Amino acid sequence: MWQKVVHDFVAAEVKPKAHEISESGEFNWDAVHKMAPLGMLGMMVPEEYGGSEVGTVAMSIAIEELGWACGSTALAIAAHTELGCAPVAKYGTDAQKKKFLEPVATGEGGLAALALTEPGAGSDLQGGVRTMAEKDGDEWVINGSKMWITNPSVADYIVTLARTDPAGGSRSMSMFIVPSDAPGLTIHSPEKKMGLHASQTHALTYENVRVPLDYLLGEEGRGFHQTLETLDAGRISIGSLSVGLAQAAYEEALAYAKQREAFGKPIATNQAIQWMLADAATEIAAARLMMRQAAWLHEEGRPFSHQAAMGKLFATEMAERVARNAIQIHGGYGYSREYPVERIYCDARLMTIGEGTSEIQRLVIARHLLNN
Repeated sequence: MWQKVVHDFVAAEVKPKAHEISESGEFNWDAVHKMAPLGMLGMMVPEEYGGSEVGTVAMSIAIEELGWACGSTALAIAAHTELGCAPVAKYGTDAQKKKFLEPVATGEGGLAALALTEPGAGSDLQGGVRTMAEKDGDEWVINGSKMWITNPSVADYIVTLARTDPAGGSRSMSMFIVPSDAPGLTIHSPEKKMGLHASQTHALTYENVRVPLDYLLGEEGRGFHQTLETLDAGRISIGSLSVGLAQAAYEEALAYAKQREAFGKPIATNQAIQWMLADAATEIAAARLMMRQAAWLHEEGRPFSHQAAMGKLFATEMAERVARNAIQIHGGYGYSREYPVERIYCDARLMTIGEGTSEIQRLVIARHLLNN
């Protein structure tokens, strides 16, 4: 029932605008505002703070359906849900949840964002983060910069990872809730990207940004551990989004292969085309099951990091293969921006990079195998 509700909604409100907003780079606020009554903005937020708390499996389903409709909108909601809302729901105080989660979960405010990556800190967050937070009376003062951050220009707040102990080490960082309109915070112009044009990505500069002491999220010095836990869960949403992108590319390729004729017959009668379609359908089904398993384990409170890493690795690389073959089936038309498969391919390309590269996923998986 949930899948049908979400699918029908995105088919009506999101998919028809996917091409238009990809070309313009405009965020689809109309559709996002309509998501709130369905519970799609508070999927990981407890009901007492305005959320729907549908659970990880339902979240996975919703993000997949969004990915099928529009990669940009899906990424914005995935980042909002798993990166912006989830850490506040998990580590925040009652006061923090009421102040920050209620508006973003009910649609009364904007979205939420998470700022981890820096110009010199991508995969190596523990050693590379230079953004500093220092106590000054009853405030934290934050200075530094972030890069490749999703949603800050449409967010109410940005969960920010900063170093609170210059000595370094695994307990040298903490997370902070930073309002997006905080004095001293500069949200720079959107990055010009290969794809996902309507999901705006920004560099941030923190110049003596002051937040109250009680905007510290969770325990001081536990920011790096909180980050790893957040990214583990975030991989479920990115993997699910990738399944949706692949499903959309596959459907476009299947329909085109049936109606396009060459040498007097539909190209779908050619074995080379049939095999690409068969591989796509098979790999999509496998990736979907992997993401559902990871989501179910997370929802049950069982260890899930290994499955999430494997699922994210397989689903994201699968989506790129499927989208690539969808372009191949379309031939020259597939390379045109007038056909959806070009946009889908460009959108899918990020997924093997964001929220842990494929190389990092393989490292996570290998470490799990070798330590057991």
